[in-house]
Formats: sequence, C-alpha cells, structure tokens
Amino acid sequence: MGKRIGIEVSLAVSEAVKLANTDVIAAYPITPQTHIVEHLSELVADGSLDAAYIPVESEHSAMSSCIGSSAAGARTFTATSSQGLALMNEMIYIAPILRTPIVLAIANRALSAPINIWNDHSDIMSVRDAGWISLFAENGQEALDLTLLAFRIGEDPAVSLPVNVNLDGFTLSHFIEPIIIPDQQEVDKFLPPYKPSLQLDIKNPISIGLLGGPECYTESRKAADDILEASVPVIKKAFDEFDKVFGRKYQVVETYCIEDAETVIVLMGSIAETAMTTVDELRAEGKKVGLVRIRLWRPFPRTELLAALSKAKNVAVVDRHVVLGSDTSAVGMEIKSLLYGSQLNPKVTNYVLGLGGRDVTREEFRYIFDQAASGEAQVRCEIVGVYE
Repeated sequence: MGKRIGIEVSLAVSEAVKLANTDVIAAYPITPQTHIVEHLSELVADGSLDAAYIPVESEHSAMSSCIGSSAAGARTFTATSSQGLALMNEMIYIAPILRTPIVLAIANRALSAPINIWNDHSDIMSVRDAGWISLFAENGQEALDLTLLAFRIGEDPAVSLPVNVNLDGFTLSHFIEPIIIPDQQEVDKFLPPYKPSLQLDIKNPISIGLLGGPECYTESRKAADDILEASVPVIKKAFDEFDKVFGRKYQVVETYCIEDAETVIVLMGSIAETAMTTVDELRAEGKKVGLVRIRLWRPFPRTELLAALSKAKNVAVVDRHVVLGSDTSAVGMEIKSLLYGSQLNPKVTNYVLGLGGRDVTREEFRYIFDQAASGEAQVRCEIVGVYE
C-alpha cells in the first residue's frame, strides 16, 4: 500500500530512483536539482541503493556517461537544470538516436541571461525537438510517480527512448508535501528488470553512433520521429497499468471543468493548481471556464487535445517560456498548428507568465480568462505581469 510521509519533492524523486533499482547514476550538481543527486549519493554511500554513482566534472560528461552505461545494459538516471541542460545539449540529441532509455529529471529553471536560478520552462524548451519523451508533473506525488513511469515507458522494447520528467524548480523541487512512497513489492510488480533491445557486449561486438552521411541521415531522423510517435500507445498502457498497481490514474492530457466551458486555458506544470482555484472562483460567479493541462509534451498528444478543446469557443494558451522574435509561445505554436485545418475554430490567444520564478497569481489568471473571453484581437503573445 505504501506509506504517506511529509518529504521534500526532490528527495521523493530520489526515492523513486532507489525503488526502481537503478544501476548507474551519473550527475553534476546544479541549483535547483542538486538535492536529487545529493540524496542519491547518500543512498548509494549508506548501502540503501546498490548502484554505481559517477561524480562527473560537468553535465556534458554526465549525459555522456549515461549514454555509455545505458548502452551497456544498465538502468540509468541523471538530473539537471537550466545551464546544465544547455551544457548537455550535444549529448541530449544523441541519446534518442542511439535508443538509450535514460531517465532525466529536470528541475526546470530559467536560462541565463540575466543569471536566474528560479523557475520557468526555458530550459526544457531549448531541447524540445531532441527526440526525448517529455512528461510534466504538477505536484510532488506526480513527480515521484512519473519517475517510475519514465523507466517503465522508456525501457519498453517497443520504445527504447530516453525520457525526461519535468518538475518546476523550487516551486516543486524544494517544497515538502505529503507523498505516498510505494512499497518495493509494488514497484517490482510494475517495473520489471531492464532488458536492453541493443546492448554493447564484448562477446558480440556491435558499433553504435557511426557516421551518417547524406545517403542515410534523413532516414535516421525519420525513423526517430516514427518511433517517438509510436510510443503513445505504450505510454497510455503504462498509465493504465500504473493505475491498476498503485491506484493513481494519469492521462496524457488532464482536464478540469471543460464539459460546458466556453473559455479554456491550456498550460503545463505546477501553475495548474493556481489556475484550477481560479476556475473554481469564476465558476462560482457563473462563468463557463475550464482548464486543460498537458502532461505529455513530447510526443505531442494531438488527438487528446482536439477532443479536450472540441467545445471551447475561446482558448487561452499559457506558457512559461518566451520565443524571442516570434508572435507565439512554444506551447501556443503547437496549439495553433493543431487547430489550423481542423474542424474546430475557437479564438486562440497566447500568454506568457511566471518567468524567472515570478509569482503566478489568481488575479493574473482572472485577467487571462477575461481577455480570452472578450474576443479582443491579439496579434502577439502577451507577456503578463511586466512591471512598468
């Protein structure tokens, strides 16, 4: 049944990695993810987790080590944030092509400059096209659960892809919440030992990571896209089986009060809880509003989002990342592209808020709902909360 305890969310992620019987952790500390790998080093040092812990000299080396250990057949984990993810960038793009099912926790943090250690989604958006499966947590329980799910999904023989789990830095990572820590027997039932589809073996030598010239590079990228798209049924099946074992149900797209909603907000991450509180307040005032939260960012859940937005007259897309020099935010681009050419024709407006850790308030969500419902023309994505 597991035990509910008060625990820092970062440490809960570490406990999930322990429960997964992870073989290798290669990591470099960076705020605000440091507590994750710090706690894992303690678990390895005191014998609670039988794993190799590799204290590397940089995030680039961390991901390089993870690729090597995963290719050798080890269940592998790492974590990072912000500039650390940027330094990993070269290897981030290599991991999915080599089909190495690494699990990466990202305590989301703003990219510099100016230097900022607080939360937004600019780090994950910098690698959104790398070919990783990408999941977003709303709270601490989800951060733990999605970590277990990431191992199960990525290691499935039909997938064999790396998975990143996004939890908002500080807003989630450093908060203490009541979280159910599963029993080891439950996790073992849900997560079988890792059996790699391809494995480096000195008794049966193979080569990976070879040169891809013009005659095959396009085909390799097409294959990467195909396998990422094909992972959706596996992800849904894993969510269903997680529910059977642990009694917590997840969907690739979560909805709240959308049945009769005329104006719907679309967003990702921990700010959804503030948005839901705002929905409750506006509903009490007789306003038909609702919320759609994207849990699976990559591959993009097109079918589920179209179904969730099918009755909306107004759609307000809220992002925590600015696409400089563009009229639209990252999530806004996806939603507008999705709706273009479909039979749905809601008015789509686009907003950015909560950059660099700035508080996201109910008043801001009220403003967004009101603006979206008004039908006023909006050419460019609006950055909400700019102090004049």
